[in-house]
Amino acid sequence: MNPWAALPVLQQAENLRRLGLFASVREAFWKQEPQIAEVLASITTPRVVIVPCFLSEGYFSDRVIPKALEFPDTEGVRTVERNGQLLVYCKPVGVHPRLTDVVLSRARAVIAQAPFPVCPRASDISLFIAGHGTERHANSRGSVETQVERIGALGLYASVQPLFLEEEPRIGRAYELAKTSNIVVVPFFLGDGLHAQEDIPVMLGEPPDKVRQRVRNGLLAWRNPTERHGKLLWYSASVGTDPALAEVIVELSEAALQPAS
Repeated sequence: MNPWAALPVLQQAENLRRLGLFASVREAFWKQEPQIAEVLASITTPRVVIVPCFLSEGYFSDRVIPKALEFPDTEGVRTVERNGQLLVYCKPVGVHPRLTDVVLSRARAVIAQAPFPVCPRASDISLFIAGHGTERHANSRGSVETQVERIGALGLYASVQPLFLEEEPRIGRAYELAKTSNIVVVPFFLGDGLHAQEDIPVMLGEPPDKVRQRVRNGLLAWRNPTERHGKLLWYSASVGTDPALAEVIVELSEAALQPAS
């Protein structure tokens, strides 16, 4: 449905191939080709590590996909031996501690790229981390709330709060909840797909037709900063597009294989 949906995974896979650390790096998807089951069937290495490129322990990463691949219904890293091959299913990338650095990097970068009219200090900014959220899985919002807690404890920003597409507090409440006149919203999504490129900008008050037109023209869906309700709002790129994600995948893979070494 979305031409950008696979791009972050394809980019990270290419980054990993350039590192040359694995016998092979393969992309696989749940809702498009090449599909996960087909890719796994074609791999012959004695050990296979599957890293879910999701930013939370949600419905698909924690239930649907591992069940379809016949992994045990357990917590943490899951393993299964099949036809002499060890298959390892990792935790999703979004639970890795280094994602905090990525969120902070995104928040700093969007201000530096568009400091107009002046570059506000972090202490004068209300930072929001925007995730999906779903009532189908209790942990779906957990990764966002973890980032809010970690960054809030650093004391860098006037406030750090979560926002969600499908749960409270909803995206559109950013202006109401902001403690300052400067707002930065960082989308906690893998890529700049439908949610990050269209849904969130619209929920933040941008007209749908204008958003779609800007995306079609290859422009950013949100002009930084934009004034709404007497506040200036900056909207960053998604955390999953950061090049550091490849290193996170490597660390997840190495940690998952450690007990089997």
